[in-house]
Amino acid sequence: MSVNQQAHTGPPYGQPQPGYQGYQQPAYGGQPLPGVPQSQYGAYNGPMPGYQQPVPPQGYFPSLGFPSKGSPVSLNSDTSSLAPNFIGSLRAPPTSGAPPPASGASLPSGHLAYSQFGHGDVQNGIPASAAPMQRPPASQPFLPGSAPTPASQTSTFQQYGPPAAGVQQLSNHVAGMTIGSTTASAPPPAGLGYGPPTSVPPVSGSFSATGSGLYTPYTASQGPPPTSVSQGLPLAQPPFPSQPISTQRLPTQVPGFAPPPSSTGIGPSSYPPTTGAPRPPSMPGPPLPGQTVAGPPTSQPNHVSSPPPPSTMTGPHPGPPMSGLHGPPPPTHPPQPGYQMQQNGSFGQVRGPQPNYGGAYPGTPNYGSQPGPPPPPKRLDPDSIPSPQLNELPPQQKPRHRIDPDAIPSPIQVIEDDRSNRGAEPFVTGVRGQVPPLVTTNFLVKDQGNASPRYIRCTSYNIPCTSDMAKQSQVPLAAVIKPLATLPPEETLPYLVDHGESGPVRCNRCKAYMCPFMQFIEGGRRFQCCFCSCVTEVPPHYFQHLDHTGKRVDFYDRPELSLGSYEFLATVDYCKNNKFPSPPAFVFMIDVSYNAVKSGLVRLICEELKSLLDYLPREGNMEESAIRVGFVTYNKVLHFYNVKSSLAQPQMMVVSDVADMFVPLLDGFLVNVNESRTVIASLLDQIPEMFADTRETETVFAPVIQAGLEALKAAECAGKLFIFHTSLPIAEAPGKLKNRDDKKLINTDKEKTLFQPQTSFYNNLAKDCVAQGCCVDLFLFPNQYLDVATLGVVTYQTGGSIYKYAYFQLETDQDRFLNDLRRDVQKEVGFDAVMRVRTSTGIRATDFFGAFYMSNTTDVEMAGLDCDKTITVEFKHDDKLSEDSGALLQCALLYTSCAGQRRLRIHNLSLNCCTQLADLYRNCETDTLINYLAKYAYRGVLSSPVKTVRDALINQCAQILACYRKNCASPSSAGQLILPECMKLLPVYLNCVLKSDVLQPGPEVTTDDRAYIRQLVTSMDVAETNVFFYPRLLPLTKADVDSDSLPAAIRNSEERLSKGDIYLLENGLNIVVWVGVNVQQGLIQNLFGVSSFSQISNALSTLPVLENTFSKKVRSIVDMLQVQRSRYMKLIIVKQEDKMEMLFKHFLVEDKSLSGGASYVDFLCHMHKEIRQLLS
Repeated sequence: MSVNQQAHTGPPYGQPQPGYQGYQQPAYGGQPLPGVPQSQYGAYNGPMPGYQQPVPPQGYFPSLGFPSKGSPVSLNSDTSSLAPNFIGSLRAPPTSGAPPPASGASLPSGHLAYSQFGHGDVQNGIPASAAPMQRPPASQPFLPGSAPTPASQTSTFQQYGPPAAGVQQLSNHVAGMTIGSTTASAPPPAGLGYGPPTSVPPVSGSFSATGSGLYTPYTASQGPPPTSVSQGLPLAQPPFPSQPISTQRLPTQVPGFAPPPSSTGIGPSSYPPTTGAPRPPSMPGPPLPGQTVAGPPTSQPNHVSSPPPPSTMTGPHPGPPMSGLHGPPPPTHPPQPGYQMQQNGSFGQVRGPQPNYGGAYPGTPNYGSQPGPPPPPKRLDPDSIPSPQLNELPPQQKPRHRIDPDAIPSPIQVIEDDRSNRGAEPFVTGVRGQVPPLVTTNFLVKDQGNASPRYIRCTSYNIPCTSDMAKQSQVPLAAVIKPLATLPPEETLPYLVDHGESGPVRCNRCKAYMCPFMQFIEGGRRFQCCFCSCVTEVPPHYFQHLDHTGKRVDFYDRPELSLGSYEFLATVDYCKNNKFPSPPAFVFMIDVSYNAVKSGLVRLICEELKSLLDYLPREGNMEESAIRVGFVTYNKVLHFYNVKSSLAQPQMMVVSDVADMFVPLLDGFLVNVNESRTVIASLLDQIPEMFADTRETETVFAPVIQAGLEALKAAECAGKLFIFHTSLPIAEAPGKLKNRDDKKLINTDKEKTLFQPQTSFYNNLAKDCVAQGCCVDLFLFPNQYLDVATLGVVTYQTGGSIYKYAYFQLETDQDRFLNDLRRDVQKEVGFDAVMRVRTSTGIRATDFFGAFYMSNTTDVEMAGLDCDKTITVEFKHDDKLSEDSGALLQCALLYTSCAGQRRLRIHNLSLNCCTQLADLYRNCETDTLINYLAKYAYRGVLSSPVKTVRDALINQCAQILACYRKNCASPSSAGQLILPECMKLLPVYLNCVLKSDVLQPGPEVTTDDRAYIRQLVTSMDVAETNVFFYPRLLPLTKADVDSDSLPAAIRNSEERLSKGDIYLLENGLNIVVWVGVNVQQGLIQNLFGVSSFSQISNALSTLPVLENTFSKKVRSIVDMLQVQRSRYMKLIIVKQEDKMEMLFKHFLVEDKSLSGGASYVDFLCHMHKEIRQLLS
């Protein structure tokens, strides 16, 4: 056996060995050659023959914030690569970190590649790569013929999709022409996950006011489209400063291409439709007869009354929440002597011939060859892009000078590109600072030392080394953590590690738990903490020898040394009062006042509980659930029930002294479901009959929570109260409330009081509940104001969930309520939970958002934490960080499982650190950033006027983008808006947050709705906020009835709709089906079972089950969407030109809203103006 081989010890956890990254290669993908300065810029491929480069037009008219037809503002692209409907390869990879071995090149587990650490150095866990490789693909096709490379180098030989080959197409969809332009950006790899970043300079672009649509779908032969004009990609550094920037002007009309006729459909527009989705033009004049103006929703039962704020996600959303902005930027290679750096685009397949473009790419991929010096980047002028000729437009469609909506960044395009680029390969977590795929992409995760993005997502995966740099960029450093997230069936749940009586191994000083980043020294007898650098003795029972690389030989046998997420069995020291907990209990508390009984709610709940109690959560291998149950009913007084198994009939005990709450019985209140089955069934049959003739309309609320709390205290266990409540608690009792609803406070300084509880009583009650581990889930059925802001306090601070069904009606709302109740009772929950986030030296957790209680500055306490809840943590610098060591986070959650077992769940994540702002902007995740900003703003409304909160949001985003423009984009005219590649959707998504019901309510939105949404969003994960703020809009008539896939999503704007189609819009709380007036009769018959448009009923809450392919397909789409969301969405049918259409238009977030929200185009202009003011 050779010295460099290690006997394989124990089975790996199904992962290839994490890459040993630092294997030095002479000047190619490894360390830079001695004596050659490292270039900061990506390379350009050779010049593209055939185009002269005229000078750019000069001049800018400051009066127009954006270039308009009269203003010769160049539509320059920072990278000179313009693209059809694309906004750039979506996300730049991390700046350091080596790839895990490519699938073809993965090392056999017994063979170690050379490590960057000599025998003397010790390294354990995931080494950061020494080479500046950028976000290497997880595992990729291995090019045949190349010699097997050490793991550290695999990324250089991966196929990065069609090479840029020195040519990108600017496919101008208006004229239908394709023009090759030299570019420095490699197109995003076709089937790959992500590529390395730095060689693509940021594309920037001003928005052209001509009708040029720069988004056309691309054909397979073209490869993914390059970046669009309308924004600057941060993908890479600016072009070489030493070169003069020359411009290329596009011919105004290319012979042989007639501009396409402009689109037809509802309402006029001066822009042709994007290919693929016919979109009705926008209307310049007053609405045509029969057309309604968009506006806020009409009031609707449960949370339709205020349709939730637009949501950020479009495009079919795959299964569990996924993530990552996408698009591979090519990797940077170190410069070679005498040559400019080579562009990554020259490796991999050659792109096929382009339509309408003569000549193939001259020359095959030549590994390692050096192209000549790069041609100067070109700029494009919007005015030279042909737009439909005036005489070809219908009379009412004369163009107005405005930005073409197709020329600005499209969320749909970004989502689709990420899916195609990163959905195919598993995301392997072995490399530090990798940006994951977007949440909208369906991908598989392989844990190799960092926690899955399903558990933790960050706003940036490359954080500034200093606080000054962080302040300068204004990019918040935050992590959205979902500790108990549900994983898809094909991924492994965290392993449970039992260290016996001694408990988990921890650092002596900071108490961090053993993890892959700890370094073992002195032959394995001690370890150095990766968080605080303290050296701790290894306990004798945990000792293991090190191999020649400094890794323990049992590395792969121990989840805590090789995986990012795992669990420890906690010892008695981690339990309250130093004794192991009892299994938790569920108490069902049912409002039996007049409203609840009359609506049929009480009978419905009792019927459902009979069967639901058989599905209480249980540990994987247990025969039955260990959870005990109890029952209380209440109106002005409380009724407790003894359901002991030995009784023939249940006994009821009434407590009318609600001012001094106590539990009248101990034995027989909390029981095992199987033992007391007959008594419980008898009780659930009797409750609806007992209260059938009640005349009591008043209710109490606080005493109900107190009763549940006292019952759990008496039983010495944690648990959950399920409270079903219908009205404002005005009866004399502690926690009594008054109706304080006042719409006149909106837009005044006192508006914040509407979000604050009206009494501190509930805050104190919440504190007591958390101390006992009593979590409260609240189901509300209001017919009028209920004061959610106050009633929700205990739920919110105990980590519970609120569900709201306004104007509850049995026939339309029972499905939704029962589905929510079933899921709520069955889902995984940790009780009596405490979470702490530790960080390595240099940063610390300073702020927390979510549904929890904090009694000190570090511990997040939750009586209950379920699989849907997230905690968002913000970090600030308290020292300098180093690029070499990066930054580490460890989230430790201590909780009691549903079987009463005390456990610790640990999630670890390593991030890169940078000294260059460009690296920060290249590794951000916009969806996570928006999740954080929304939560920050929604907390802000508790203490500041809403206008102040909105202005602060706009200002912060303008500062983020201005800092990028000033420090990372190449110099260009102030008239251009240049956006970082990974943040090009920041303006559209931010506008959605600003227009949401909490920050800008329409007249229909109730105070309760706003408080409800505010609490809901605060604990949402990234996938949920994404679709909530930018809803997904699917054209049902385009669905392929023979396949399982969803139809391609379209953008949230009225001009994308056609009168002859049916659309489905979902935002995580509602599903709205919109039917155009001209839909074919056959389709209406197939979907609704009626013969004409006028017969379709608005009252449907489910689609009729009809035996035809279209009906089956649409119902399967609805079912697929319901499964992906944590709540059962309300189905609403909206007919075009009907009064309910206001509700639907409220969700079309790219358009102006009736409550005064700006359209996407207008907001982009506004952001541009703000940025220019900051820069000047």
